[in-house]
Amino acid sequence: MEYRKLGNTDIDVSVICLGTMTWGEQNTQAEAFAQMDYALDQGVNFFDTAELYSIPPKAKTYGATETIIGQWLKKTGKREQLILASKIAGPGVGWVDHIRGGKTVFDHNNISEALDNSLQRLGTDYLDLYQLHWPERQTNFFGQLGYTPSDDHFTPIRETLEALAQQVRAGKIRHIGLSNETPWGTMEFLRLAKQHNLPRIVSVQNPYSLLNRSYEVGMAEVSWREHAGLLAYSPLGFGVLSGKYLGGNKPAGARITLYPDYTRYTGPGAQQATEKYVALARQHGLDPAQMALAYVNSRQFLTSTIIGATTMAQLQANIASIDLDLSDEVLEGIEAIHEAHPNPSP
Repeated sequence: MEYRKLGNTDIDVSVICLGTMTWGEQNTQAEAFAQMDYALDQGVNFFDTAELYSIPPKAKTYGATETIIGQWLKKTGKREQLILASKIAGPGVGWVDHIRGGKTVFDHNNISEALDNSLQRLGTDYLDLYQLHWPERQTNFFGQLGYTPSDDHFTPIRETLEALAQQVRAGKIRHIGLSNETPWGTMEFLRLAKQHNLPRIVSVQNPYSLLNRSYEVGMAEVSWREHAGLLAYSPLGFGVLSGKYLGGNKPAGARITLYPDYTRYTGPGAQQATEKYVALARQHGLDPAQMALAYVNSRQFLTSTIIGATTMAQLQANIASIDLDLSDEVLEGIEAIHEAHPNPSP
């Protein structure tokens, strides 16, 4: 396994991070336990979760993933071997009504309640990384590109940082991070932290894959220069880049088969690009999913690639991507496809 520093801290995290959002929905507790056992044995020391999980979000499975992780930690006693990350959910109309009455925002009360509940489910008294799952303000996130100005009201960022600082002082959080964030938001958090001697963000968890390289426009330089590296989620575009959905296939138990409304990576442009990437991988004798992951792993502005799997075979192959170095010829092929099909799934 390869390791990189988490931001400007002295923490070494594995370049492969174990994503967990299917546990409690697509995966049973026993399957989740097996995934954690295997990942840790392979040198994966970084696990990422959220109060929102399992996915898709609903009241019945709210917090289920954290609870499963907590049960595994209780069984194994391996908390100190892990860098454990979770997230507080932001506001949303309709789809997070079950979380604190649907009025969750990033103020003192919500951060304190959300964090304490996550710690209780996880059975730990601290998190190594606590992240804001998506911005409280209206901006271009979750598959949207193009910002529409609005007179929205949100908790002042300084107030959010002060609330997080309180939890850092209490020993409940070691470091903080952002997710689904923009260049403006990231730099504002950094500016205010420096100006008021508040905790500095160490990571940004955003989508990044062969189908969505929009992070390279603006955010990559921020990550590199400010030592707030990317934690890349959806590096396989909901599994699309494995090629398993090509030709109209709907594999039993696969995410898009189960949840056809998850269309972020299934549009005509994404299908065309995926066909090209899969063909390139096979031309060079590579597994398409491993090629897609190896590309993400190789980015200098990246701290860690968050993988998710519903089967052990997928997990084994995804983790093994860390050992794949892409040739110049493959990299040139990827760039040619990207130039012809740029960011079909923003």
